[in-house]
Amino acid sequence: MSTPHVVVVMGVAGTGKTTIGPLLAAALGVPYAEGDDFHPPANIAKMSAGTPLEDADRWPWLDAIGQWAHGRAGLGGVVSSSALKRAYRDRLRAEAPGAVFLHLTGDRALIERRMADRKGHFMPTALLDSQFATLQPLREDEAGVAVDVSGTPEEITDRAVAALRRLEN
Repeated sequence: MSTPHVVVVMGVAGTGKTTIGPLLAAALGVPYAEGDDFHPPANIAKMSAGTPLEDADRWPWLDAIGQWAHGRAGLGGVVSSSALKRAYRDRLRAEAPGAVFLHLTGDRALIERRMADRKGHFMPTALLDSQFATLQPLREDEAGVAVDVSGTPEEITDRAVAALRRLEN
């Protein structure tokens, strides 16, 4: 990408944000930040117990991610965040207006299988339905692209890089 953007890798749990994010950052030559690391301990405890977060839980988390993205403006970076609702993406854009979104999309059965295979992650598969119920896909007026998560991480990353380059044109 010619101008270093901050790319927010978004999508429901299990789409591969934590896998694709670092690969994308490496391909673009920019740093990666894991969105889950911005969660306060209370949020992780809630999700670990199978309780979906409420918006009040998410605002400080989104603000922290947005502040990181703002600090990378003009330098580029990749950060993961579910960013499931338009309001969440708007909150991120309020902190980092130039951010673009990479929405990882895919078949629910594939995502559930991948979630079930994960080891040591706090998000249980029981919350997948609430994630899909909350999801508001990117709209045409939002800077971003959607990429399907079928295939290997390298194939997904290649599609993501190509889609982000097309976004610039």
